[in-house]
Amino acid sequence: MRIALFTETFLPKVDGIVTRLRHTVEHLERNGDRVLVVCPQGGLKEYKGAKIYGLSSFPLPLYPELKIAVPRPAIGKQLEKFKPDLIHVVNPAVLGLAGIYYAKMLNIPLVASYHTHLPQYLHHYGLGALEGFLWELLKAGHNQAQLNLCTSSVMVEELRSHGIERLDLWQRGVDTEMFQPHLASAKMRDRLSQGHPDRPLLLYVGRVSPEKEIEQIKPILEAIPGARLAIVGNGPHREALKKHFAGTPTNFVGYLHGLELASAFASSDAFAFTSRTETLGLVVLEAMAAGCPVVAANSGGIPDIVTDGVNGYLFDPNDANGAIAATKRLLAAQDERETLRANARKEAERWGWSAATRQLQGYYRSVANSESISTAA
Repeated sequence: MRIALFTETFLPKVDGIVTRLRHTVEHLERNGDRVLVVCPQGGLKEYKGAKIYGLSSFPLPLYPELKIAVPRPAIGKQLEKFKPDLIHVVNPAVLGLAGIYYAKMLNIPLVASYHTHLPQYLHHYGLGALEGFLWELLKAGHNQAQLNLCTSSVMVEELRSHGIERLDLWQRGVDTEMFQPHLASAKMRDRLSQGHPDRPLLLYVGRVSPEKEIEQIKPILEAIPGARLAIVGNGPHREALKKHFAGTPTNFVGYLHGLELASAFASSDAFAFTSRTETLGLVVLEAMAAGCPVVAANSGGIPDIVTDGVNGYLFDPNDANGAIAATKRLLAAQDERETLRANARKEAERWGWSAATRQLQGYYRSVANSESISTAA
């Protein structure tokens, strides 16, 4: 098949959505499909065999790392040249609207996927009053698609409750070859803990932005004697967080990639994840693949991944002491921690990117075939 993938974010940006998309593109191309990625300009013209059509963009004021690309007529010429069998729009907001438009205008089957829980994000940027309006916009866009995919069962039900139709689950995926427990390293642990490798080491990996609620890790850090915290990633909330964590043993590491990132996960004692807005939480799955025990909020898509007391710990995000108690319990019981590590790795091994992409290809064929049948009729 020939798939035109419209996305509001792609390489060189680093986040969970881009991680999923780049693995998906790689496996689609590897399996014989052809992909055109339409995205904000990032300097790339090709990725793993896929063509990239980048449009000039400008930074979003509230989140400068996120670039906004405005649709233009040249997109139609690219589609006419590529001749897609199907259009897939990822988190349609601005550029994705062009994908919806051309799917309708050119009579091309349309799939949409939902990865970022934008209505919840509004509350963290002081725009909560717009939540109802945003749901109506999302419903209007997504209901143009023949199929809407979510990355967790919780999000499937959330979107259904807001009137979005034709929903299904796009299974989780993780690079189990990259993220492995044996990559634990004394050198990495020393780096993350800033020269205190014998102390309890907490880790956060992800966007450094308000909706991730990283501030909530501070009480955990302060409640555990000698504990250190490493924050891996970057984003618009970095300077505010530096002030918030001032006086604590917190290391703002910045971005890590590839084997360095895998080693950071494997070398830490606990992965602390306090976000309540996750549609999936890919970094949680990466931590589990690396054998890093997870302490995470029982919210959003996280319970689809973490089974409390079996492969990690879940806490009630409304309980001020829940995360502290769970982390203390994890660090206190060495035998239990090793069991959690083994079970976490076993869970992650079920969710390789190959299987997730094969499932997606099945959805693509189903939509394309049903559209062909309806057109013929």
